[in-house]
Amino acid sequence: MNFEYTEKSLELQEKLKQFFNVHIQPVAEEVESFHANPKNAWKRWPGTEDLKEKARAEGLWNLFLPKAYGAFSPGLTNLEYAPLAELMGRYLWSSEIFNCSAPDTGNMEVLAKYGTPEQQERWLQPLLEGKIRSAFLMTEPEVASSDATNIETSIVSDGDDYVINGRKWWSSGAMDPNCKITIVMGKTDFDAPRHQQQSMVLVPIDTPGLNVVRPLTVFGYNDSPEGHAEIQMTNVRVPKENLLLGEGRGFEIAQGRLGPGRIHHCMRLIGMAQRSLEIMAERTTHRKPFGRTLDTYSSVRQAIAKSACQIEQTRLLVLSAADKMDRVGNKEAKDLIAMIKIVAPSMALDVIDRAIQVLGGKGVGNDTPLAHFYAAARMLRLADGPDEVHMSQLGKSIIKQYAQTR
Repeated sequence: MNFEYTEKSLELQEKLKQFFNVHIQPVAEEVESFHANPKNAWKRWPGTEDLKEKARAEGLWNLFLPKAYGAFSPGLTNLEYAPLAELMGRYLWSSEIFNCSAPDTGNMEVLAKYGTPEQQERWLQPLLEGKIRSAFLMTEPEVASSDATNIETSIVSDGDDYVINGRKWWSSGAMDPNCKITIVMGKTDFDAPRHQQQSMVLVPIDTPGLNVVRPLTVFGYNDSPEGHAEIQMTNVRVPKENLLLGEGRGFEIAQGRLGPGRIHHCMRLIGMAQRSLEIMAERTTHRKPFGRTLDTYSSVRQAIAKSACQIEQTRLLVLSAADKMDRVGNKEAKDLIAMIKIVAPSMALDVIDRAIQVLGGKGVGNDTPLAHFYAAARMLRLADGPDEVHMSQLGKSIIKQYAQTR
């Protein structure tokens, strides 16, 4: 395995670091204070579009989209993109500046891979240009949605239309004032084989009958401006040409969508952990309890050493998964994708927790990103499938491999 970054990736890393130094870091406190103010919920920081234009002008745009998607892609492999996503993970809000934020990334990949030319023109093109945002409606409050076959939202054929009824929650992106389109997963045939009941359909967010019940918070953070929503759909009617791929293909699309999304989350988690390590290490050199600075205490040095080891271990595992996805495809890389989804959030939580402990009172407030990092990392032990599901599937796959060798 050769994890040396290509010249193209190295060039983009330097450009991205420079962009952060010049444009992101100087306004980071202002942006975070703006979004932390309840009065600004579901509003966009006024300088957002200006930063996006600067990023696009410098070629730092849609970096996430693998080169397999042809004309829609800047031509990067997953391995080339990994260190770029890590850099973006250092600031929770920064991915949008480069048009690389969830759930838009997953939705764009779905439209690029499965959308019709008409769907791509209407929805993918403005998403690629950063003119609109999107939401993904899969999880439901009434069923155990970690098993996607439980989804109960109905998508019923009625002439030239589908009529949708159901309730969704944790619909990321739905609160954003620029959200214009949603991808809804539901059932078109409740009697079909288990994995052929589901379908996905495009539903504009202003469609009559689609109503936001309430915004949801993660450990008190509303993650404005995109946020997460609970949504009720009552007799929502959309034309049949809004269907993605075909009836009964929803589970297939979900599997194709979630693989890349999971690795992107893991890449960003490494960025969160790395920045937390840096904040922790810097703090130790000038805090002086009991007559000497923290960096002289063995327990603090051990916390920093363990953190650095865990970050590097996870980084290498993520690069291994990215490399395998590039070489043999997402399906063949599913075991490694499961591994990183299990390992990365827990690793980040360990590192962030140590950093909070070293910073003391400062670590639990909003003067540093640590508390918000912790909330985000803890949520990612659930998002895109809880740890237990990934461990169950991974364990099953490993048992099958070794059982066949006997």
